[in-house]
Order: sequence, then structure tokens, then C-alpha cells
Amino acid sequence: MIAVGGENLIDFVQTAGEGLPSYTANPGGSPYNCAIALARQGAEVGYMTPVSTDALGGLLAGRLEADGVALLAGRSEKPTSLAVVSLEDGIPTYAFHRSGTAERQVDLALLEAMTPDGLDVFHVGGLAVADGADADAWQAYFSACAARGVCTSLDPNVRASLIADRAGYMARMERLLASAHVLKLSDEDLLWMYPEADLDAAIDVLRGKTGAALVVVTLGPDGAIGFAGSHRVAIPAAPVESLIDTVGAGDTFMATLLAQISREGMLGSDALGAMSTDDLERLLKTASQAAAINCTRSGCNPPFLSEL
Repeated sequence: MIAVGGENLIDFVQTAGEGLPSYTANPGGSPYNCAIALARQGAEVGYMTPVSTDALGGLLAGRLEADGVALLAGRSEKPTSLAVVSLEDGIPTYAFHRSGTAERQVDLALLEAMTPDGLDVFHVGGLAVADGADADAWQAYFSACAARGVCTSLDPNVRASLIADRAGYMARMERLLASAHVLKLSDEDLLWMYPEADLDAAIDVLRGKTGAALVVVTLGPDGAIGFAGSHRVAIPAAPVESLIDTVGAGDTFMATLLAQISREGMLGSDALGAMSTDDLERLLKTASQAAAINCTRSGCNPPFLSEL
């Protein structure tokens, strides 16, 4: 069982740019996307964030259920969070509206109460850990899972425009880093977190702050770098045959890493740290291929295992 925590929202994604722009409503949110991508690759997935009972929440819940994701947190009468996603040369920019919404109705007691039996992996990240009492609850639950021997996975997916208290965010992030077994973040995330350093120096700082046995830094069109044990592997990005947009590419990459290590019995620090260079390269290349497939589709639409 892989449990996923973090925001669900509706992405209003720009589909036309001449004159008045047009937008299409797509279910989204980084952890939400990750849950979908995991289920499509054959994982047993439980989603630990409430989903609204409003019409947009029905769209969100319906997609999760259609892909076989269990709604562990049920539904909330609070409204659905919204993100307006505008595109420039296929690259998304985001404006978020999530104050008092359904996906923020969590606390530590609720999370502990909904923990599924046989939990193997807990993944969190994105806006859920950005700020507020809910962010603190997710962090506390993440640390508790790690203490119980559950494999913990983190993708910060930093949205700088939503982080008003940088010091508070970084303090929470460092607590998360200390409890993570699997860590994936983008080069943009990393350089925002450690702006005083270049990329290589920032990676060194990051690895000094986390006990994660698998650390992956994605580089957009330049590929990815992965670290496990004493191994370092860099791969080029898988080619994208016809770019539509990059929405959800990082979430698909993250989910594919988790799906692979789960299928191959590499959960936990010992197994992750013992992987070979070939194992690490295969993980990264498969995750990159999945992200490339997603980029040929509008919004986040991850591939199924059969497509990989």
C-alpha cells in the first residue's frame, strides 16, 4: 500500500492565447497527480486528503476512483481549491486559490486515524507542506511514519509565490528532509531553497541535510541526476515526440520512481542504499520516459504501465 498526502485542486489550464484566453478544467495538484500516476502503474494507492463535495470535487473524486485510488479521507463540504495555469511556450505559471478549502481540512489525529493497514510507503509534498496548521500536521505525520519504519517519500515542488514565511517553510522542510527515505526535487526547487549556492554546491548542501537513501534532482530538458549509496548517475531527458505542455511531468516522474522501487522490493533505506549503478540508471530512465509521455498530452495525463 502506498498512501499519498497533499493537495487536490482544479487546474484551469490555458488552451488558447489569442484574444481572450480559453481555459480547460483539469483535476490536479502535485500529490493528487502522483496518486493517479501510481495507480496507473499498478500500485495499490490510498489518498489521504479530503475531497470537496462540490461539483469540482466530484470531478476530482471521480478521476481518483476511475483509476482505482482509495479515498481514505472521504469528502468535505468545504470548496475545492483552484489553480489558474497560464502557458508560455508550453511552460506553466500558476496562481492558486486555496484558503479554507477541502484539501486543507486535515490534522494529525485525522491522519493517524485513517492510516491504512499494511502501509508500506507514505508520500507527501507540494502545496500541502507550504504553510499553515495543515502543513505542520503533514510534517508531523511524515516523521511519525518514518519512525514506524514506513518508507517515506518527499517532493517539495516549491511554489515560491505562496511562501510568505521563508524561514518557517525551510524549518519545516528540514524536518521533512531529516525523515525522508526517497527525495525528488527539481533544480528550480533546489536553487530556491539554497540560493547562495550553484547547483552542485546546492546538491551537496541538500545531501548533508537529508538521510534519504535515494535522492533525485530533475533538470527539465537536461535530464536528471540520481544518488543512491555511493552511486551518482546522470541521464539525459527522454525525447518528447510532440510537446503539448509540461503540466504534471514532475509528478509523473516521482510516481514512476516509487512504483518501480515498490515493484522491485527496494523499499527502505537498506534496500535503496544497496542498489547498483545499473538499478539507479534504470529507475531514472523509466521515470524520464514516463514524464516524456505525459508531456505529449494536455494537462497531467500519466501513462499506464503497459505504455512503459
